[in-house]
Amino acid sequence: VQLQAYGGGLVQAGGSLRLSCAASGRTFSNYVGGWFRQAPGKERELITAITQSGSITYYADSVKGRFTISRDNAKNMMYLQMNSLAPEDTTVYYCTAKQSVGSAFHVRMSSGYDYWGQGTLVTVSS
Repeated sequence: VQLQAYGGGLVQAGGSLRLSCAASGRTFSNYVGGWFRQAPGKERELITAITQSGSITYYADSVKGRFTISRDNAKNMMYLQMNSLAPEDTTVYYCTAKQSVGSAFHVRMSSGYDYWGQGTLVTVSS
């Protein structure tokens, strides 16, 4: 499956942004979807993931309560709604997908993501 993320940009602290991820090539509904980010000098972080049906989601503590992941399998799309953005959210965001069991255990695992989009930059100004 090929992934393309878009929707990044510049936003003021406290603002909102919605990232989109378009999937093509294969049936996206067969894959667990996730969003990673990697700030300079830090390890790549799985911030949120969603099972194939969308019934189970995972959020890292750093984004819990502020970010919401969703997907529309009919449109082969995945989204990341980001609210209450802070300067520390500034980095490149990547949409990803993996073939995995769609369980609460597997959705929180950061391993196994074989498919990556090109990344979209989010900049939050203070």
